[in-house]
Amino acid sequence: MALAIVAPNKPDKELNSWRSIFQELAPEIDLQVYPEIKDKALVEVVVLWQHPKDILKEFPNLKLICSMGSGVDHIMADYIPKGVPITRIVDPRLTFSMTNYVVMGILNFHRQFKRYITNKALKKWDMTKPEIPISVGVMGVGELGGDVLDKLHALGISCYGYGNTPKTSFRHPYFFGPQLQEFLDKVNVVVCLLPLTPITEGFLNGELFKKFQPGTYLINVARGKHLVEDDLIPAIESGQVSGALLDVFNKEPLPELHPFWGREEIMVTPHIASITNYKAAAPQIIANYKNAIENRPLINEVSTVQGY
Repeated sequence: MALAIVAPNKPDKELNSWRSIFQELAPEIDLQVYPEIKDKALVEVVVLWQHPKDILKEFPNLKLICSMGSGVDHIMADYIPKGVPITRIVDPRLTFSMTNYVVMGILNFHRQFKRYITNKALKKWDMTKPEIPISVGVMGVGELGGDVLDKLHALGISCYGYGNTPKTSFRHPYFFGPQLQEFLDKVNVVVCLLPLTPITEGFLNGELFKKFQPGTYLINVARGKHLVEDDLIPAIESGQVSGALLDVFNKEPLPELHPFWGREEIMVTPHIASITNYKAAAPQIIANYKNAIENRPLINEVSTVQGY
């Protein structure tokens, strides 16, 4: 029996690191890496990242599908063999990196560092309005979003959570579903950490931006497909959105001719807010490989109904 990694867009150096950690931790596992898979009928567990469409149809005896990262939308958007469970990676380091990135973006907006970088180039000394008052709304309050709210609260920043479903108890002020406008009325920084599902795809769009308080700042670190990219620049030009920090995009790498590159109001980073650490991920995959083979409960299993 075998475990296969199907991640064609990962560089060879990174894939070699995955090979090494599996050899170190579980040399008994027959690890095969796409496209060099000897017999797909022997593969019972597959690890996926940006895999070729419909490739799971080629593995007739799957017992488990693992995401190589915390997101599973790349799996949910494709064919999934009936009854085969899906797991994802949960790593405190992922949370640490994501929270630091988001807080950095919020504080840079709050303290206007972009303005001071511009002023330095102009040799301009301007002490007026050194802070923009902020109130932050986080869309998506799972492990990542919840930690962002915790850290913002510790800094004394007013913050609120929003999700698609109600919560009977939550440690921060929380809104859901039909309470969207009430949520947006309280904030002037919106952070998207929603899972990507059919409900949330395109959620960040022109109609939503019209509901923002004028001048709201947008941070998207979830998935590129959450944002209708053609709607963002008009929202900036109308004043509904003051600017944006974007780490994810519909097409990556972001094409050289994409208009976001030329807008000073939009900060672009190359999908680096939070990167999977193979040394933390591999033990979880190995554990679930053994759990699946021995019919034991899985860790970090994903609801195929909710999509996360």
